[in-house]
Amino acid sequence: MAHETNIFYSTFSTPIGPLTAVKHEAGVLNIAFGDEEKALTPIGLWLRRMGLNANRLIRDDDRLADVKSQLEEYFRGNRKTFTLPLDLKGTPFQKAVWNALLEIPYGETRSYKQIALRLNMPRAVRAIGGANHDNPIPILVPCHRVIGSNGELIGYGGGLSIKEKLLHLERRSHYLKAE
Repeated sequence: MAHETNIFYSTFSTPIGPLTAVKHEAGVLNIAFGDEEKALTPIGLWLRRMGLNANRLIRDDDRLADVKSQLEEYFRGNRKTFTLPLDLKGTPFQKAVWNALLEIPYGETRSYKQIALRLNMPRAVRAIGGANHDNPIPILVPCHRVIGSNGELIGYGGGLSIKEKLLHLERRSHYLKAE
């Protein structure tokens, strides 16, 4: 049975295009690439798979003002870590991968193989890639910081051009602040 809690969303513009963020009382649940029209159907399906009642999805820009504010600071290069509560929904393996992603410092990257080794699962490189792909909270859980062992950009839910922009933003502001 689905939880009967209200779930709130907001859509806002960013330098990489519109993002639709979703949260409830426990924290941020999902960030989808695209505006309300593009994002709400897949978000609704995801909420149902997670056992949450998508019929309780309500637009509330005020309740997501903190998400918007922290993302705006990030895109300006003024925020390197997020302080928003997250409510990660997934399997124990997926959550382990996503928590490993949270350990990747701003402006740095790790390979799928490095994540697998970090989790003591050296043969799970493809499974790590699958969990990375299924990350419901991109940017806040920085799956864009994971690259191929050869240094090449591999896969990203928002598209490789967005992954490249996020990495460029972080590297640029990381080095500017270090000077």
